[in-house]
Amino acid sequence: ADAAPVGAGAPLGDRRVASVTPAGGHRRTDQRFQRVDTDYRVIPGSVAGEDLVMSQSSVNFDRSGFQQDINVVFPIDRLRELAAREAIGSVAGYHYSVMGATTPEQMEPAAHEMAGLLKADGVDAVLLVPI
Repeated sequence: ADAAPVGAGAPLGDRRVASVTPAGGHRRTDQRFQRVDTDYRVIPGSVAGEDLVMSQSSVNFDRSGFQQDINVVFPIDRLRELAAREAIGSVAGYHYSVMGATTPEQMEPAAHEMAGLLKADGVDAVLLVPI
């Protein structure tokens, strides 16, 4: 089967959007990421910014942007604003965070799991937030 052309599909105003970030972010009550974790943390779409922390283990990782505005690495407020303006259809019920210091091969099983969860949530657009 041929791949769909770039830009094919529903307009953004009809899409359900989730965020996926390698920032090692999670809720305060979640288990912290360890240096070589290959799993992910689920972040509910209803989360309050003050309930999020980062356990990114890289000594080279600059946390100052996150400390000033969580939307730098987890743009939940921006997604909510876009949904309120009807620029996107809706904000996903769940978003995901991983530890970015892991190789793609090691992350593959978790990526497949996340893809299934995103699909089950009706997500048809994902904002990948590189850091």
